[in-house]
Amino acid sequence: MKKNLKISLLLIFGFLLSAESFSQTSNEYKTSPTGLRYKVFKNSTNDAKPVAGDWVSVDMRYTTKVKQKDSVLFDTKIQLKGTPARFQLTASEFKGDLYEGIMMLSPGDSGVFLVSADSLFMKTFRMAKRPDGIDSNSTVSFYVHLLTADSPVKMQKDEEISLQKYLKDNNVTVSPTASGVYLIESQKGEGIKIDTGCQVKFQFKVALIDGKQLFSSYERPEPIKFRFGKKVDTRGMEEAIGLLKKGSKAKIIVPSKMAFGETGRGSIVPPYSTLVYEVEILDVQSKAECDKEQAEALEKEQNAPKPAAQPKDDKFINNQKEEPMLIEKYLADNKITVKPTASGLYYVEKVPGTGKQAVAGKNVKVHYTGTLLNGKKFDSSRDRNEPIAFPLGQGRVIKGWDEGIAMMKEGGRAILIIPSAIGYGPSDMGVIPPYSTLVFDVELVEVN
Repeated sequence: MKKNLKISLLLIFGFLLSAESFSQTSNEYKTSPTGLRYKVFKNSTNDAKPVAGDWVSVDMRYTTKVKQKDSVLFDTKIQLKGTPARFQLTASEFKGDLYEGIMMLSPGDSGVFLVSADSLFMKTFRMAKRPDGIDSNSTVSFYVHLLTADSPVKMQKDEEISLQKYLKDNNVTVSPTASGVYLIESQKGEGIKIDTGCQVKFQFKVALIDGKQLFSSYERPEPIKFRFGKKVDTRGMEEAIGLLKKGSKAKIIVPSKMAFGETGRGSIVPPYSTLVYEVEILDVQSKAECDKEQAEALEKEQNAPKPAAQPKDDKFINNQKEEPMLIEKYLADNKITVKPTASGLYYVEKVPGTGKQAVAGKNVKVHYTGTLLNGKKFDSSRDRNEPIAFPLGQGRVIKGWDEGIAMMKEGGRAILIIPSAIGYGPSDMGVIPPYSTLVFDVELVEVN
């Protein structure tokens, strides 16, 4: 295994070195009927090539000349820290584009493709104008090593085979729900039925079907609380929670159609991945009880003596009434003068992006650090060295994220100041108290 890995890395490294040495004069390259100039290095004995709709993983670097000097625009070794780029091929967006080039390769092959910079930035990346220093006659050189190519049909079949093997190996005999979710309750709970509006306090961890752990709330300071009926994770997990009670412990097997489906979640969750959850329901509060408790808390706040106009720096009281004042103080302390959007989001651009625009429906990959207004960090993908990936504009993240990320381009970095109304609202998320304004330092790593 290690020997094969070493050989693979040497091949990739050797390919990149040889690719750098090529001249870009036209007689060094073949030209396709569409005008794409290319070189293909055949390493595979397999002649099968990917087609539009297939999922591919590649090691890739692309460069161009800016003011007569070679400039590296992207490199999976740097931007993705060696993780291959994975995306779904689409039909060519213009004659001689990169997708046409990748479709010339079989898994294991490498190639160099010279793509029109004008078409790439304006059509594929959908930029309003080309980056400075790149004119309409420029080309972008793509150095690509195709690692894998899988059709959606094959991936669905592979998922079903893996699921059936998992069920057999783990002696799972329960029948799935109508949606295909398997619920194995190891400890029966008691009390009220979890219904819309109930507040649920729980812990969980989730892994791929091969055992690779993706997330564990046990690693956080506090359990998770949410109002049932509002989005908290995948549809499959949420459906299963509605079948449990206080004290329940259960394993939940969620096929991809009830999880992250055909898009997956970037490099974290591959497309067509079945997920396995282990869930523990710690407490369940009825809708009536929860509403009453919140009403009493609000009344207590309203009748309490008015706080000083400026709260102390180390004291942030999280309630709906004080939130606007806390935001105002934070903006003043940090000399932030941008105006909020209609929703209340403050978008502070730190580094303008030069890549593809993030738009609804696209899959985006984001690095982030999240803090409360008092500077307390509650989560960071950078600490895990693993960016989060999700389809934009589909409610997979809080509203403030869907709105803020859509204002960015690939490679950009910004601060998102998100009021609770477009964050987690009155929900108690443990490390995030109710009515908390959130501050995210986000970097848009990739748009597919």
